[in-house]
Amino acid sequence: MSDFNSKENKSLKNIKNEDRICNENKRRLEQLENLVEAYTRTKRHLEQHADIASEEQLNRAKELQNIREQEIEHLEDIIAYGEHANNDPLENTKKNYEYTQGYLNNNADNMDYETLEKTKEKQKHRKEQIDFLE
Repeated sequence: MSDFNSKENKSLKNIKNEDRICNENKRRLEQLENLVEAYTRTKRHLEQHADIASEEQLNRAKELQNIREQEIEHLEDIIAYGEHANNDPLENTKKNYEYTQGYLNNNADNMDYETLEKTKEKQKHRKEQIDFLE
């Protein structure tokens, strides 16, 4: 009798786990939809009003777009391949370091001092982390 209860409990746990995953993916899809809509609106706004926006506003919008692109990619990967399919800390840190370095190379002249310094500090920590993980 206890063997039957054990099998039944495992079956119920599997169903609950599947429901949880299904609900998580529904939320992820909603979040993905919201991100894509925000990305599209901002892109359209930049195309229509880039001539009247300040350089600071344009840089901030581009920064937000880059963040959204990364979040969209991340959500797509989670939905397609699962939560931890590509969770390599070294690779992720290297990728973040390279993206941020490229951003700094192109936008450092237009960034406010505080943001620039915080970003440089983050890069320093990322470099230390890469050295440690390698």
